Amino acid sequence: MNVTEELLDLKSLKGQTRGTDLFVSVCEAVDDMKLPWSKVSGIITDGAPAMAGERSGLSTLICNKVSEEAGNAVKLHCIIHQQALCAKHLKFDDVMKAVAKAINSIRSKALTHRQFQQFLRDTQAEYGDVIYHNDVRWLSRGSALQRFFSLKEEIGHFLGEKGQPMEELFDPVWLANLAFLVDITKHLNVLNVNLQGKDAVVTQLYAHIKAFGTKLQLFQRHLSQTEPCTAHFPALKEVSDSFPRDNIGAQMKSYATAIASLSVEFNKRFRDFAVIEKDMLLFSSPFSVDHNDAPPQLQLELIELQCDDECRGKHQQCSLVDFYRQLDKNRFPEMRSFAKKMLSLFGSTYLCEQTFSVMNFNKNRLRSRMSDSHLRDILRITTTVLKPDLDSLLKSRSQYHPSH
Repeated sequence: MNVTEELLDLKSLKGQTRGTDLFVSVCEAVDDMKLPWSKVSGIITDGAPAMAGERSGLSTLICNKVSEEAGNAVKLHCIIHQQALCAKHLKFDDVMKAVAKAINSIRSKALTHRQFQQFLRDTQAEYGDVIYHNDVRWLSRGSALQRFFSLKEEIGHFLGEKGQPMEELFDPVWLANLAFLVDITKHLNVLNVNLQGKDAVVTQLYAHIKAFGTKLQLFQRHLSQTEPCTAHFPALKEVSDSFPRDNIGAQMKSYATAIASLSVEFNKRFRDFAVIEKDMLLFSSPFSVDHNDAPPQLQLELIELQCDDECRGKHQQCSLVDFYRQLDKNRFPEMRSFAKKMLSLFGSTYLCEQTFSVMNFNKNRLRSRMSDSHLRDILRITTTVLKPDLDSLLKSRSQYHPSH
């Protein structure tokens, strides 16, 4: 039960990129490797129509193909992509437009940008520059807002000297909105980072989402109180303490409403993960699940497992992979098969995004003779976790450096 995440193949689509075109390429890759379709446990894509279409989307076509081969595959929407869409639900356009305008006015002209950097060095500011906001990058908005908030005084002075005063920096309500957005995007960025990485089990990813949903309820209660608690909003606390005479407390209810709306958005999404929530619970906590709620083919083995004190102790001490690896093949064949399916289920397209970045790095204008086969080989070597036996490969060659 060794789990390995590997690139299967790289296919070039010279023409259209419809769901059917993608499906044909995937079928060719799977058939070339002589892999059984019945072993496919699921497909995880982004929300593009060609990928997630109900009739002719790639995920639907693959699930139908697996069903024809007596298998059962689930289709999921990338958990990181859904989290990023939820984060965009918080608009606050008045804040983002003003911040983007100020950053662009500083960085759009080379001379102004150099003068601003020198101004920050002279004033011994916390940071040496402001950073652009890019919608494509997951953590961009939170990073740009955090940097802007930390340098708000220096930015105000610099723009004032340039004859472009930023009036919003003197408005307590606008500053409170900025501070709230800084804090909530920071929490969202922490969640995004927790969802990234290799070898991520789908149950662990979904646990982060459920935990964040509970945190949102906590934030909403804190900001809805008569005396709002800003323990988890340090930037908002800083602004409210700086303007004690202004009625910033009235804004707290609007922030609680915004968090409630964000919580609703989180509940709307991730429904595909909620469909397999019982399976995830059975996989991660087999000793706390009622055997009557388990699939029929697992019930007898689950009863046997729950009554085994030695297995219970191993489950508390070992990781999930090690626990299921140590299960007796003869006593728990169905439980092991179920565990293999859950362990092989991706929860996000993180590896695809990472591979795409590696491809862009290698496929540049200096490599004008790069072919599809060369690019596929490069990506396979770059992304693999397997280590080649170079000594054995070299010994198999009669001459290392042939002259002709």
